[in-house]
Amino acid sequence: MSMSDHKWHRANTLLLVAIILINGYVITMPFLPRLSFWWQDRGGTAEKALTERITKPQPAPSTSPTPETSPTPQVFHADSTHDGLIIPKMLLDTPLIEGPKQDSYNLLNKGAWRLPFASSPDKGGNTVIAGHRFSYTGPRGIFYFLNKLEPGDDIGLWYQGKLYRYTVESSRTHVATDTYVQEPTDDTRLTLYTCTPLWNPVNRLVVVAKPIATEAL
Repeated sequence: MSMSDHKWHRANTLLLVAIILINGYVITMPFLPRLSFWWQDRGGTAEKALTERITKPQPAPSTSPTPETSPTPQVFHADSTHDGLIIPKMLLDTPLIEGPKQDSYNLLNKGAWRLPFASSPDKGGNTVIAGHRFSYTGPRGIFYFLNKLEPGDDIGLWYQGKLYRYTVESSRTHVATDTYVQEPTDDTRLTLYTCTPLWNPVNRLVVVAKPIATEAL
């Protein structure tokens, strides 16, 4: 084999390895969040703890440092001083993102975005929250596990110091043109939606929940 043939053979081998690695990345990445979910909730303790955060809400602890301690980074917890969404079945405890429609792309990358043209929990009607499910830059999107929700599952939404509790009523797949799911309603509800399926997100997975009770702390 000549030197030139040897170089071409080496280049082809490297190219083949690169193709295998890229294809492996593309195929396996959508499934990795399931592994992290299993590890996070082994024994069911994480889901139970989040459920108690909804059913037995406690006042938010003081974040003021004492003389003996220095400020340290805190993991986010939705509570009476932090607007956020808690869904035990999804092991989700995430900030509620607010902002205008024209900045929706950036807002969705930050988390669970409450659509400003829809309602809010304190006003009744249809409160709508959207979130990413999967992307290769952020595999475990906020609503990656939205498909886990079933009728009867609990949802908690802290909003302006008040806890709004909901129970899932339905979970359905809609075509992207079914924008009526975002429209105002006469009844009070919470609508969560994301893109689906994972590899070809041409549709929308829409979860509708109805209120149970509220707590003010």
